[in-house]
Amino acid sequence: MIEQNEHKLSVRYLRVSDYPALRDISLKAYKDVAVPWTEQQLARLIQLFPEGQICIEDKGRAVAIALSVIIDFSLIGDQHSYDQIVSNGTFTSHDPDGDYLYGIDVSVDPDYQGMRLGRRLYDARKELTENLNLKGILIGGRISGYHKYSKEISPQQYIRKVKNKELYDPVLTFQLSNDFHVRNLLDDYWPGDHQSRGNAVLSEWVNIYYRKKTKLIGRTKSIARLGVVQWQMRRFDSFDDFMQQVEFFVDTVSDYKADIVLFPELFNAPLIHTYSGNNPADAMRMLADYTDDMRQAILEMALSYNINIVTGSVPQLRENGKLYNVSFLCRRDGTWDSQSKLHITPDEEVSWKFTGGNNLKVFDTDIGKVGILVCYDVEFPELARLQTLKGMKLLLVPFWTDTKTGYLRVRHCAQARAIENECFVAISGSVGNIPKVETMGIQYSQAAIFTPADFSFPHDSIASEATPGIETTLITDLDFDLLKELRSQGSVRNIQSRRVDLYDLNWRDNNDSS
Repeated sequence: MIEQNEHKLSVRYLRVSDYPALRDISLKAYKDVAVPWTEQQLARLIQLFPEGQICIEDKGRAVAIALSVIIDFSLIGDQHSYDQIVSNGTFTSHDPDGDYLYGIDVSVDPDYQGMRLGRRLYDARKELTENLNLKGILIGGRISGYHKYSKEISPQQYIRKVKNKELYDPVLTFQLSNDFHVRNLLDDYWPGDHQSRGNAVLSEWVNIYYRKKTKLIGRTKSIARLGVVQWQMRRFDSFDDFMQQVEFFVDTVSDYKADIVLFPELFNAPLIHTYSGNNPADAMRMLADYTDDMRQAILEMALSYNINIVTGSVPQLRENGKLYNVSFLCRRDGTWDSQSKLHITPDEEVSWKFTGGNNLKVFDTDIGKVGILVCYDVEFPELARLQTLKGMKLLLVPFWTDTKTGYLRVRHCAQARAIENECFVAISGSVGNIPKVETMGIQYSQAAIFTPADFSFPHDSIASEATPGIETTLITDLDFDLLKELRSQGSVRNIQSRRVDLYDLNWRDNNDSS
């Protein structure tokens, strides 16, 4: 035991750099019970819910650690297992819109026992729960002393004796002394916990300051209305004429109280005819001169029409002299962000000299987390999976294909992304043609919105689809609560079932923000 006056203790958020300390503490605290978390699992947890991962440091070194997620109790219920909560280290049960903080780990360096660090961690969790206006804290707590009595009494009898202070249990006694009460027994909660004979106690701390969330303002909507534009390629005499057509669709879709609208890839390409006489690559660079003005005009539309707008994609010339194919998200709160197309097709590289971007994003919006993959990018399943692991629920795919063959590549891949990532996917393309403009010949599109494949969704996993070859819009309501239920209770659970003990997927960080 170390004397307490030798220490300088403070509570702070956990960092990935604390992993060596976490591993060492876990090896000491859970010897012969569990293997430590991996560094990748810790990084994932911090990425999902940084304020829920707390530690106490002593002169810079973490000596006590508490890990947590937020759950929707209606989906988890009174009977569940530890693996349902941690999902084999993927933490897919974490729901930022949930109602309970769920403690998944508390460990204290044995050298620091007797200093009440566990109580400090619990107090920090209680403060967090109050600040987040959650109903309370739930913990599937071990009953590590039960193995001494398992031949004489049942788990229920053991719990009762601990509550009556006839027996002492290191975990349950501590929780009861910290204002937790027993909800119920969790049998087969953690089969590897032989000291508890696989059992656990679901304990709850009630947040008496909780206020029922009744206001929608400022909260993420559970049902979002999506508009998808199937755009007619036509000659425009000027930039103003082009923007007038854009505003027509924004106005039309917003009249139906849509929350977000998606336009196709390179939907401003009809203006390229104003640069006739130039080769296609030069003409596309000239077209980029309109991009900043277009983004600003559409951002103003997002504000005035109260709708989030995804600009399909447009060419953007950057300071490095390279041309990118970029989709802009113009939010109705006046902010904007962008996603570059990462994979460039051979024809785009030869004809227009596009350069692929280097950054993959997931965007926060008032309807939840949204991802954008421009056309060819949806044919690379790693991208959508990475976005899903960052919380994406809706994937938007602006595309431009000239033939039905090309279109079907995009469509089939988009449908696969919806099923394997348990998310909604919308695709938006162009129809028609622009005569006498090189590389702008014909277009083929059938805009559509795809769903996962399970009983709560359409039998063909298609929420809606347009008639091929005509200019039109789709207006569809998407229920994000169905995704939550699918991911926790579905017939199959693709995200939860990933074998991260066998494989993993990581993004290679770089300093290029394109």
